[in-house]
Amino acid sequence: MFNLVIFGAPGSGKGTQSELLIEEYGLFHISTGEVLRDLIARKTELGKIADSYISKGNLIPDELMINILADVLESNPATANGVIFDGFPRTINQAKALKEMLASRNTKVHAVVGLEVDENELIDRLIKRGQESGRSDDNLETIKQRLEVYHTQTSPLKEYYTAEGKYHAIEGSGSISGIFEKIKSSLSKVRN
Repeated sequence: MFNLVIFGAPGSGKGTQSELLIEEYGLFHISTGEVLRDLIARKTELGKIADSYISKGNLIPDELMINILADVLESNPATANGVIFDGFPRTINQAKALKEMLASRNTKVHAVVGLEVDENELIDRLIKRGQESGRSDDNLETIKQRLEVYHTQTSPLKEYYTAEGKYHAIEGSGSISGIFEKIKSSLSKVRN
């Protein structure tokens, strides 16, 4: 089993690189946003509880999110090779809860891939993405707010995972394949 966390600012290429990592290592993709939308749509017990927070604009408590992730791990045989966590953890408390939950299953986060991209490039990418996709949240004011939230939440996580020797800083500029080669090279040290 090989478990990864991928994070980076909005527009850093997490989705694109996640797809390549899934294909390369046979990982099961766990996007917390997708998981929550699915549970709510299927009206599961956990989905109903999650919706009671989301529908009021509140964040889901860490304990509930960990229970949801544990349910995903237990109910999907495809997680046996390992998973890539996308969008979680976002805080040190979540990272600690994830560590505890995985330890109870005799596994752990093996590596954290941090896609690091210059702020101006992120803004340019997101504005371009908004023009191409029509995403309403890809406008300059919202982008700046999302980047501010990202920096305040993620800075401590980067330090947390660096202290654990798991953080792999990856320069997220350049070609998609070039970035992926950097990721594979960095992860080869962990997988051996």
